[in-house]
Amino acid sequence: MCVVCGCADGGAGATQAHGHGHEQGHGHAHDHGHELGHVHVDSKHGDLHFGAGAARVSVPGMSQARTVKLEADILGENRRIARQNRGHFQAHGVTALNLLSSPGSGKTTLLCATIEALKHRAPHVGVAVIEGDQQTSFDADRIRATGAPAVQVNTGKGCHLDAPMVAEAFGQLHGHDHHHHGDAAGSLLFIENVGNLVCPALWDLGEAAKVVVLSVTEGEDKPLKYPDMFAAAELMVLNKVDLLPHLRFDVQRCIDMARRVNPTLQVLQLSATTGQGMDAWLDWLLEWTAPRDASPHALRARVAALEAELAQARAALES
Repeated sequence: MCVVCGCADGGAGATQAHGHGHEQGHGHAHDHGHELGHVHVDSKHGDLHFGAGAARVSVPGMSQARTVKLEADILGENRRIARQNRGHFQAHGVTALNLLSSPGSGKTTLLCATIEALKHRAPHVGVAVIEGDQQTSFDADRIRATGAPAVQVNTGKGCHLDAPMVAEAFGQLHGHDHHHHGDAAGSLLFIENVGNLVCPALWDLGEAAKVVVLSVTEGEDKPLKYPDMFAAAELMVLNKVDLLPHLRFDVQRCIDMARRVNPTLQVLQLSATTGQGMDAWLDWLLEWTAPRDASPHALRARVAALEAELAQARAALES
């Protein structure tokens, strides 16, 4: 898992902070007695399930307890900065949305189409983008071509964006006069995460919601293959539906699988290239920019929900 491999801190910092050196290209100097007690072996086919332990991941030379502790430390520090990001976004009237998917799902094409559509539908809504990739500024250049401000974040060997990266990028957006997109209420910040259906699910960036984009060219079984991503999302966008006549993709089966891991998951079907379904997507986005109910009742309900989430997370770590 990327958490214990240290890419939370540019690849090495997190593990070095816990006293590890780097060797053999992996980034850890572990003892070599791999513990197999947490591996579940299927008696019929001999299939191996390495996520059966308390940490839900196997790291060579590291016990399950130590893995859980290291993950808790790293994610805890990330959550601290994510809370700061969230406060910063709110202070600037910005709603941040974290877009997640595998490579090639069409996230950047969707964002470009969204920016153009919002110019006509809601020209008062400011839009900016933080682009995450391992290398290149191709996607940020595409966004900037629409006229919207964008900052590229290249993660190197990292497989996801984290809260400190987003904090730096947001500072860059606000470091230039023509990039002050969020000073008026009702602005949108899209965070296009690195293409990856695994690691980004764990990382809170300070966003208001996670949106997972699934292309119909990828197969309808992805929600069960990568359940953490779909469990963490508020919305699943089924993209490239214009290609359905040419594919064997069961839309309802895909939705049913996604709701097996997240019963409250909202689903939109659209094509960023033809515009099919874009109105519903814009409706969903604009709901996030509308003024929120700040009554004491609403605030108490929000606090109660956050406390419940925190209790659930603590119970999972202690189990």
